[in-house]
Amino acid sequence: MKNKRCNGFSATNQVKSIKILLWLFLSVLTTQAQLTITVSPPKITGQKIVVPLAMTNNLAEPVASARAACFLLDDQGKMVGQSAKWVIGGGKDHPALPAKSGTIYNFVITSPQPLIATKLTAKLSFSRILLSDDKPADANKDVIISNTP
Repeated sequence: MKNKRCNGFSATNQVKSIKILLWLFLSVLTTQAQLTITVSPPKITGQKIVVPLAMTNNLAEPVASARAACFLLDDQGKMVGQSAKWVIGGGKDHPALPAKSGTIYNFVITSPQPLIATKLTAKLSFSRILLSDDKPADANKDVIISNTP
């Protein structure tokens, strides 16, 4: 039996085209379902450095807890400070981040001596993310980190 042609395409090619379009549509939807972190420039006050984080949970379920490490680099790329903290949850008095919502977290790093460098860059890395029911999320795939200039 011959394939019927419609607008120059066979039925088999039309089905393949529809499958590709459906796959592209679904991949766009899944790439937006992530935890988005925007890292603002560090602010130095004495021996404390504050790195503001704007976090948006675009996942379908709440983020129960998330642990991140923040590394401070000077203008030559040398690490001048670091700290690891629970930025979401992590304790009874720290709430989860509900689905489709956002929050601000100020990552505070204390330096043992006064900083000479004034142009610092913060690099953020997530080591552990737990969703509701303690289900782990993939920190490499489910988190998008961007820095504001």
